[in-house]
Amino acid sequence: QNCPTFSRQLMKPSKEPKNKNARGNASQFFIAGELCRRGYSAVVTLGNTPNTDILCSNYQGTKFVHIQVKTFIPSKKTTCSVGVKAENNYGDNFFWVLGGIPRIEDENKFSYFVIPSPEMAKNITRIHQNWMDTPAKDGSKHNFTTMRSVDIPPRQIKQENLRWDITEYKNRWDLIEDKLK
Repeated sequence: QNCPTFSRQLMKPSKEPKNKNARGNASQFFIAGELCRRGYSAVVTLGNTPNTDILCSNYQGTKFVHIQVKTFIPSKKTTCSVGVKAENNYGDNFFWVLGGIPRIEDENKFSYFVIPSPEMAKNITRIHQNWMDTPAKDGSKHNFTTMRSVDIPPRQIKQENLRWDITEYKNRWDLIEDKLK
């Protein structure tokens, strides 16, 4: 039997994805689309490949890169969560792409930060260790957490030992392209 409530919900237009999964999925497809626009073959794995959201190859299919996508909302979020696995160096053919996907009503443009895995691992490990070594506001030790995040420019962190400016990775698609030549 038809369920009138369910049917109405399906037909109701939505201005913005209401959950993080929808925004994350959109980000993966936007990033794959950008790579395809540049002449590469990019496939969204739909969660079927560990640590890889997008597999990308050159047109000949002879060289590949793995891409892990993380999503943030430009102008709303000053950080992008990456999780503890960002401390792992997955090798030179693995990239993290932080995708800034604006809300529909925003004037902001899409923004992307293309970060090689060795750089992500080195900096996330350093920042987290420095945070663990720095006393909390009340003087106590920080508790261990699996949460890791990257500051989105132009955010400025006061503590030098907790900073990593990723500005140099904005729209650095060439880093991926160089691996596919």
